[in-house]
Amino acid sequence: MSDTTVYESPFSARYASRQMQYIFSAQKKFSTWRKLWVALAETEMELGLSNNGEALITPEMIQEMKSHIEDINFEDAEERERQTRHDVMSHVYAYGLQCPKAKGIIHLGATSCYVGDNTDLILMKEALSLLERKMIALIALLGDFAGQYKDLSTLAFTHFQPAQPTTVGKRAVLWINDFLMDYEDLKYVKDGLKLLGCKGATGTQASFKELFDSDEEKIMKIDPLIAEKMGFADCYPVSGQTYSRKVDVRVLNVLSSIAVSASKMSNDLRLLQHLKEVEEPFEKDQIGSSAMPYKRNPMRCERIASLSRYVIADSLNPLITSLNQWFERTLDDSANRRIAIPEAFLAVDAIIDLCIDVCDGLVVYKKVIEKHLNEELPFMASENILMDAVKKGGNRQELHEIIRKLSMEAAKKVKQEGQENQLLTMLCECNELGLNEEEIRESLSPEKYTGLSSKQVEDFLEEYVDPIKKLDRQLPSTKEEIKV
Repeated sequence: MSDTTVYESPFSARYASRQMQYIFSAQKKFSTWRKLWVALAETEMELGLSNNGEALITPEMIQEMKSHIEDINFEDAEERERQTRHDVMSHVYAYGLQCPKAKGIIHLGATSCYVGDNTDLILMKEALSLLERKMIALIALLGDFAGQYKDLSTLAFTHFQPAQPTTVGKRAVLWINDFLMDYEDLKYVKDGLKLLGCKGATGTQASFKELFDSDEEKIMKIDPLIAEKMGFADCYPVSGQTYSRKVDVRVLNVLSSIAVSASKMSNDLRLLQHLKEVEEPFEKDQIGSSAMPYKRNPMRCERIASLSRYVIADSLNPLITSLNQWFERTLDDSANRRIAIPEAFLAVDAIIDLCIDVCDGLVVYKKVIEKHLNEELPFMASENILMDAVKKGGNRQELHEIIRKLSMEAAKKVKQEGQENQLLTMLCECNELGLNEEEIRESLSPEKYTGLSSKQVEDFLEEYVDPIKKLDRQLPSTKEEIKV
């Protein structure tokens, strides 16, 4: 059990997955620092760093450093930081205690941002890769739902007022379309991430000019070699001490966009649950309200909306941080970034897991959908009925006025007297139309009013979702158990 006497982040206790929490854990962060120190030392050794012809770094030193990448002596680092107030130098010191042979060359030629910024970039790329896999699973799941209900006619809404019908599947592909845009943006940003490399205190690589006796050919090889060792294709070509904080802006913009799409879907589902048409999963022993035993609140969708709001607000942090960076570096980014970036990822991780959980258990109430549609169809069918009556020899203007008055009378009974919509009965009983009941009812077939909804769903799934579903089958399951 965690320590109940100190604050615990809800992301750890309630929301984010263990996978995402590990990516931003202390173990992952500081073991990555050590991998970067190994990569730097190896690069310097391979480029022949020496003093009076004698190698400064040996394979034995490298092997010693590699053997202590994961077994981090946190207590030594924490004790040292209490003395020095410097996290990087404290971990250099702690690493040196475990690597006495390599102690003197750890962090050689580097500044704090070498480990700090490069690690942030590495962790963001891993976190984006995790979200990418989860987005694939979500899109595939929603695709199955859309395909299952592509033909189920339902009342559409504009301004949350009854409008021309659509299908349940067509509405679902609107959600998928938003998520697909996010998925494409995420891939683009992830694949475009580069390392900072090792450019020194102001980005000029001045320290390496000293170390390598102004051998520019060797200095220019440092960044590409480090990038290759850390699994990146390249480093940013120029920087100050830090990589441009515009990178953080781009990353959190993607996360914010995912939050927008998720919130849009969750809000639609909350409204549909109010209408009793579609419902999020509700477990056997789940309690909807402490006061009202009958309640089935859309708790998961409400949480999606709530966390999404947090992410959207959080995405302002890198924007403000980036515009406030002075010249080659200023440290007012540090405290903000170590909160804003991990928590944005943790929140979006929770959001996507919730979306997967909801979409995997959506309940569709066909009879309620049909009832609501039938209540409005007579109004929507009035123009078709008018056309049919004119084809039978009626006067268009006179018939229009008859149907208008009947529609107004029916609407009045619905709104002011709480009656069911009687327009269909009134139309069938109206001899002036010249149509029998069968002819009028034929105009009320929902499929006549959903346009190309079914075909749009089929085409969309085939062209855009089926390739994603193929990817999903090749990936391990990312479904998480929702904690609360």
